[in-house]
Amino acid sequence: MKVLLIEDDPLIAQAVKSSLIDDAYVVETATNGTDALSLIALQEYGFILLDLGLPGIDGMTVLKSLRGSPKKETPVIIMTARDGLNDRLEGLDAGADDYLVKPFHMSELLARMRAVLRRKAQSVVNTLSNGVVTLNIQEKTAKIVDSDETVALSKREYALLAALLARPGAILSKRTLEERIYEPGEEPESNAVEYLIHSLRKKLGSATIKNVRGLGWMVAKGHL
Repeated sequence: MKVLLIEDDPLIAQAVKSSLIDDAYVVETATNGTDALSLIALQEYGFILLDLGLPGIDGMTVLKSLRGSPKKETPVIIMTARDGLNDRLEGLDAGADDYLVKPFHMSELLARMRAVLRRKAQSVVNTLSNGVVTLNIQEKTAKIVDSDETVALSKREYALLAALLARPGAILSKRTLEERIYEPGEEPESNAVEYLIHSLRKKLGSATIKNVRGLGWMVAKGHL
């Protein structure tokens, strides 16, 4: 899942980003409200972590803009040093899914993110499937449809399979898949995509992911 971290303190941003990456999230960052709104307009995020005390456009304005946009359902947790009751109420009333006061422990932030996602999952699909393979988004596991065996995935195996299952029948190039499994600024290893596909085929069957010579890879459209 791709997370947008909106935080102007570089030490806090780096600590939060590192913990999120360790927990298999893909993270992009913004240090001010203007950049944050630009990124939100251009990309899809599964979660937004939002500081309120941002330079330029403040966090509350960012939140209100998001909730008035087509991406209004994106989960948001406010992370801020503002601990007054009125601040909490204003943030929650503006549409935040949770409100976390700094300083906090990363285990609490991760737990609150999971809780928000569980609540959201009650009304949205918690799996991706093409009718042949099913991917559990919360547990980061996969299985062949009609099979009782569930296999655990590494964070990059999960990211690659999620990208393919999000668009069954579509051919995704090596470059596109690399963008899904690597953090911005990371240098892709030359054979990483091929290695991950080989690993997924070993776990889920050789026919799970199809190679389209010279173009990329795909998962077939099955019967949902």
